[in-house]
Amino acid sequence: MTQLQTERGMIRVPAGTWRLDPAHSSVGFEVKHLMIATVRGHFSEFDGAIEAAEDDPANSHVHGWVNVASIDTGNADRDAHLRSPDFFDAERYPRMSFESTRIHHVEGGTYRMGGDLTIKDVTREVEADATVEGAAEDPWGNERVGVSMRGSLDRTDFGLTWQQAMAGGGMLVGEEVKIQVDMSAIRLD
Repeated sequence: MTQLQTERGMIRVPAGTWRLDPAHSSVGFEVKHLMIATVRGHFSEFDGAIEAAEDDPANSHVHGWVNVASIDTGNADRDAHLRSPDFFDAERYPRMSFESTRIHHVEGGTYRMGGDLTIKDVTREVEADATVEGAAEDPWGNERVGVSMRGSLDRTDFGLTWQQAMAGGGMLVGEEVKIQVDMSAIRLD
Protein backbone atom coordinates (compact mmCIF):
# COMPACT_ATOMS: atom_id res chain seq x y z
CA MET A 1 0.00 0.00 0.00
CA THR A 2 1.21 3.49 -0.82
CA GLN A 3 2.17 5.67 2.09
CA LEU A 4 3.16 9.27 1.90
CA GLN A 5 6.86 9.90 2.30
CA THR A 6 7.59 11.95 5.40
CA GLU A 7 10.90 13.43 6.42
CA ARG A 8 11.89 16.44 8.53
CA GLY A 9 8.22 17.52 8.80
CA MET A 10 7.73 17.25 5.02
CA ILE A 11 4.88 15.18 3.57
CA ARG A 12 5.65 14.23 -0.04
CA VAL A 13 4.18 12.43 -3.00
CA PRO A 14 6.01 9.09 -3.15
CA ALA A 15 8.71 8.99 -5.81
CA GLY A 16 7.62 7.88 -9.28
CA THR A 17 5.37 8.90 -12.13
CA TRP A 18 1.72 9.54 -11.29
CA ARG A 19 -0.91 10.04 -14.00
CA LEU A 20 -4.01 12.07 -13.30
CA ASP A 21 -7.25 10.06 -13.23
CA PRO A 22 -9.82 12.32 -14.97
CA ALA A 23 -12.74 10.29 -13.60
CA HIS A 24 -11.75 11.21 -10.03
CA SER A 25 -10.26 14.67 -10.56
CA SER A 26 -11.52 18.14 -11.43
CA VAL A 27 -10.28 21.39 -12.97
CA GLY A 28 -12.46 24.30 -11.93
CA PHE A 29 -12.49 28.07 -11.82
CA GLU A 30 -14.47 30.99 -10.51
CA VAL A 31 -14.77 34.61 -11.63
CA LYS A 32 -16.84 37.60 -10.53
CA HIS A 33 -19.93 38.60 -12.54
CA LEU A 34 -21.02 42.27 -12.26
CA MET A 35 -18.44 42.41 -9.45
CA ILE A 36 -21.12 41.17 -7.02
CA ALA A 37 -21.65 37.46 -7.75
CA THR A 38 -19.36 34.51 -8.39
CA VAL A 39 -19.74 32.29 -11.45
CA ARG A 40 -18.13 28.86 -11.24
CA GLY A 41 -17.25 26.46 -14.00
CA HIS A 42 -15.08 23.51 -14.87
CA PHE A 43 -13.44 21.73 -17.79
CA SER A 44 -14.47 18.14 -18.47
CA GLU A 45 -11.50 17.10 -20.66
CA PHE A 46 -7.99 17.31 -19.21
CA ASP A 47 -4.91 15.25 -18.44
CA GLY A 48 -1.71 15.59 -16.48
CA ALA A 49 1.03 13.90 -14.49
CA ILE A 50 3.29 14.30 -11.49
CA GLU A 51 6.90 13.14 -11.77
CA ALA A 52 7.90 12.96 -8.11
CA ALA A 53 11.65 12.95 -7.52
CA GLU A 54 13.24 10.46 -5.17
CA ASP A 55 15.71 12.87 -3.62
CA ASP A 56 14.01 16.26 -3.24
CA PRO A 57 10.52 17.59 -4.10
CA ALA A 58 12.24 20.60 -5.70
CA ASN A 59 13.39 18.19 -8.43
CA SER A 60 9.82 17.04 -9.11
CA HIS A 61 7.76 18.14 -12.11
CA VAL A 62 4.03 18.65 -12.76
CA HIS A 63 2.43 19.13 -16.16
CA GLY A 64 -1.04 19.06 -17.63
CA TRP A 65 -3.45 20.34 -20.27
CA VAL A 66 -7.11 21.26 -20.61
CA ASN A 67 -9.34 21.02 -23.68
CA VAL A 68 -10.76 24.56 -23.78
CA ALA A 69 -13.90 23.52 -25.69
CA SER A 70 -14.89 21.32 -22.73
CA ILE A 71 -15.71 24.39 -20.62
CA ASP A 72 -18.97 24.13 -18.66
CA THR A 73 -20.43 26.93 -16.54
CA GLY A 74 -23.94 25.51 -16.52
CA ASN A 75 -25.13 28.00 -19.15
CA ALA A 76 -24.90 27.01 -22.84
CA ASP A 77 -24.96 30.60 -24.15
CA ARG A 78 -22.19 31.69 -21.79
CA ASP A 79 -20.13 28.60 -22.63
CA ALA A 80 -20.44 29.33 -26.38
CA HIS A 81 -19.29 32.92 -25.74
CA LEU A 82 -16.30 31.66 -23.71
CA ARG A 83 -15.32 29.33 -26.59
CA SER A 84 -15.55 32.23 -29.10
CA PRO A 85 -12.73 34.56 -30.21
CA ASP A 86 -13.91 37.06 -27.55
CA PHE A 87 -12.39 34.76 -24.92
CA PHE A 88 -10.59 31.42 -25.48
CA ASP A 89 -10.97 31.18 -29.27
CA ALA A 90 -11.17 27.41 -28.81
CA GLU A 91 -11.12 26.66 -32.53
CA ARG A 92 -7.70 28.31 -33.02
CA TYR A 93 -6.30 27.52 -29.55
CA PRO A 94 -7.86 24.21 -28.44
CA ARG A 95 -5.66 23.62 -25.38
CA MET A 96 -4.24 25.44 -22.44
CA SER A 97 -1.27 23.83 -20.73
CA PHE A 98 0.84 24.07 -17.58
CA GLU A 99 4.48 23.05 -16.96
CA SER A 100 5.98 23.48 -13.50
CA THR A 101 9.32 25.23 -13.27
CA ARG A 102 9.84 25.11 -9.51
CA ILE A 103 8.38 23.48 -6.43
CA HIS A 104 9.18 24.75 -2.96
CA HIS A 105 8.19 23.05 0.30
CA VAL A 106 6.29 25.38 2.68
CA GLU A 107 5.37 23.10 5.59
CA GLY A 108 3.90 19.66 6.19
CA GLY A 109 2.18 18.66 2.95
CA THR A 110 1.95 22.19 1.53
CA TYR A 111 4.07 23.41 -1.39
CA ARG A 112 4.37 26.58 -3.46
CA MET A 113 4.62 25.76 -7.15
CA GLY A 114 5.57 28.05 -10.00
CA GLY A 115 5.25 27.27 -13.65
CA ASP A 116 4.41 28.32 -17.17
CA LEU A 117 0.73 28.52 -18.08
CA THR A 118 -0.11 28.85 -21.78
CA ILE A 119 -3.49 30.15 -22.93
CA LYS A 120 -4.09 31.28 -26.54
CA ASP A 121 -0.34 30.85 -27.30
CA VAL A 122 0.49 33.34 -24.54
CA THR A 123 2.75 31.91 -21.84
CA ARG A 124 3.04 33.55 -18.43
CA GLU A 125 4.49 32.42 -15.14
CA VAL A 126 1.88 31.66 -12.48
CA GLU A 127 2.05 30.42 -8.91
CA ALA A 128 -0.20 28.07 -6.99
CA ASP A 129 -0.34 26.41 -3.60
CA ALA A 130 -0.36 22.62 -3.71
CA THR A 131 -1.34 20.33 -0.85
CA VAL A 132 -0.65 16.61 -0.68
CA GLU A 133 -4.00 15.28 0.56
CA GLY A 134 -3.13 11.62 1.07
CA ALA A 135 -2.27 8.28 -0.49
CA ALA A 136 -4.16 5.00 -0.68
CA GLU A 137 -4.59 1.78 -2.59
CA ASP A 138 -7.88 1.49 -4.45
CA PRO A 139 -9.98 -1.74 -4.58
CA TRP A 140 -8.28 -2.74 -7.88
CA GLY A 141 -4.75 -2.58 -6.46
CA ASN A 142 -3.80 0.81 -7.94
CA GLU A 143 -1.64 3.08 -5.83
CA ARG A 144 -3.14 6.58 -5.69
CA VAL A 145 -2.16 9.98 -4.38
CA GLY A 146 -4.38 13.02 -3.91
CA VAL A 147 -3.15 16.57 -4.50
CA SER A 148 -5.09 19.84 -4.53
CA MET A 149 -3.87 23.05 -6.13
CA ARG A 150 -5.22 26.57 -5.66
CA GLY A 151 -4.16 29.74 -7.40
CA SER A 152 -5.36 32.79 -9.26
CA LEU A 153 -4.46 34.70 -12.39
CA ASP A 154 -5.33 37.86 -14.25
CA ARG A 155 -7.13 36.73 -17.40
CA THR A 156 -6.07 39.85 -19.31
CA ASP A 157 -2.42 38.71 -19.05
CA PHE A 158 -3.37 35.91 -21.47
CA GLY A 159 -5.26 38.00 -24.03
CA LEU A 160 -8.67 37.29 -22.49
CA THR A 161 -9.58 40.97 -22.56
CA TRP A 162 -13.26 41.04 -23.60
CA GLN A 163 -15.15 43.30 -21.25
CA GLN A 164 -18.33 45.30 -20.97
CA ALA A 165 -18.57 48.41 -18.79
CA MET A 166 -21.73 48.71 -16.73
CA ALA A 167 -23.86 51.88 -16.83
CA GLY A 168 -23.67 52.26 -13.04
CA GLY A 169 -19.92 51.67 -12.97
CA GLY A 170 -17.90 48.50 -12.72
CA MET A 171 -17.36 45.72 -15.22
CA LEU A 172 -19.39 42.74 -16.33
CA VAL A 173 -16.60 40.14 -15.93
CA GLY A 174 -13.90 40.15 -13.27
CA GLU A 175 -10.28 40.04 -14.35
CA GLU A 176 -9.11 37.78 -11.51
CA VAL A 177 -9.83 34.10 -12.10
CA LYS A 178 -9.43 31.67 -9.20
CA ILE A 179 -8.29 28.17 -10.17
CA GLN A 180 -9.01 24.93 -8.29
CA VAL A 181 -7.49 21.62 -9.32
CA ASP A 182 -8.23 18.49 -7.31
CA MET A 183 -6.47 15.41 -8.56
CA SER A 184 -6.39 11.76 -7.86
CA ALA A 185 -3.34 10.32 -9.60
CA ILE A 186 -2.41 6.68 -10.22
CA ARG A 187 1.17 5.43 -9.99
CA LEU A 188 2.58 4.36 -13.36
CA ASP A 189 6.02 3.25 -12.10
